[in-house]
Amino acid sequence: LLHVSVLFPGPAFWGLINPEWSLCNKGRRQSPVNLEPNKLLFDPNLRPLHIDKHRVSGSMLNTGHSVIFTVDNDTRHHINVTGGPLSYKYQFQEIHIHYGLHDQFGSEHSINGYAFPAEIQIFGFNSQLYTNFSEALHKAQGIVVVALLLQLGDLSNPELRILTDQLDKIRYGGDEVEVKRLSVRGLLPETDYYMTYDGSTTMPACHETVTWMILNKPIYITKQQMHGLRRLMQGDAKHPKAPLGNNFRPPQPLHHRPVRTNIDFNVKHRSDVSIYLIRCQRWQAVSEYVQGCLLQGEQLEAALKRKVTSAVSN
Repeated sequence: LLHVSVLFPGPAFWGLINPEWSLCNKGRRQSPVNLEPNKLLFDPNLRPLHIDKHRVSGSMLNTGHSVIFTVDNDTRHHINVTGGPLSYKYQFQEIHIHYGLHDQFGSEHSINGYAFPAEIQIFGFNSQLYTNFSEALHKAQGIVVVALLLQLGDLSNPELRILTDQLDKIRYGGDEVEVKRLSVRGLLPETDYYMTYDGSTTMPACHETVTWMILNKPIYITKQQMHGLRRLMQGDAKHPKAPLGNNFRPPQPLHHRPVRTNIDFNVKHRSDVSIYLIRCQRWQAVSEYVQGCLLQGEQLEAALKRKVTSAVSN
C-alpha cells in the first residue's frame, strides 16, 4: 500500500502508467473527496463506531512514499473495528499518515474545500469474509478506513505522540522502527459523529472496495510534531532526494454518491457535534475544524437555527 505519486508525474497519470491501475482514472467511486456539509444525508440507521481499546505493537516504516504503522503479524489479540455503517467485523491492519509541507494543505479529504495540515487513516480488513489484508484489498466490502483530520494545536493527542516520538529514527526511506503498546482507539477524538461514503484506496491500484468514515472532530498535532514529519526524506542518507511530505491525492469527483452522516440536524446538539457551515475567518468550513474559530453557546445555536431554517425552506 505505497503512495507512489512521488515516482511519477502525479496521481492524474496513474491510470495511464499501468493498465492494472485503470480504476484510478476511470473509476466512479474514487477517493478522497471534498465533503460538503449542506449535502450530507442523515441516516438514522447508522450506529456508533467501535474500535477495541487494547494496545498493540508493531513497526513504523518510512516507505519513501509514506509513513505507515503496521501491526505485528503475531499479535494475539487483534483490534476489531465494528459498528458505524459496517455489516461485518474488520481487523485493524495499519495506519497511514498523509501531510503537507505547509499548513494550508496535507489532508486527503477536505471540508467544503478546506484542507487540513495532515490526515491519519486507520485501515482494517473484513476478517469475516477474507483471510488477510491483501486478499480483502480487491474484494467487495473488503476494507474500512477511519480518517482523522489533524489540526494544529498546543497539545497533541497522546497516542499520536507515541508515533511522532519515533520519527527521528525513520528519517530516510527504508528506515523502520519498532513501536510498542499503541492504542488505536486512543487516537480517536471524543465524538460519536462521522460522515461515511463508499470509495477507494487513495494509492494505486485505487481499488473501489473501501468504506470510508471521516470523524467529525479533529485531533491535534503540534508545530514541533509537524516539523518532525516534514524532516522525513524519500531517499537514503547518501541520496536523500526530496522531502516525503505532500503525499496526498487530490479530491476525486463524487459522481452522485451519497455521503451519509449520523448527525440529525433537526434536533438540538451540543456545540461539539455541529458540522454546519459557519463563516469564520477566511474559510467557510465545519465549525469544529476551523482553527481558532469554535463558536460556543448561544452564538453557535443561533447560527445553527439560521442554517436549519434555510435548509428547510430550500
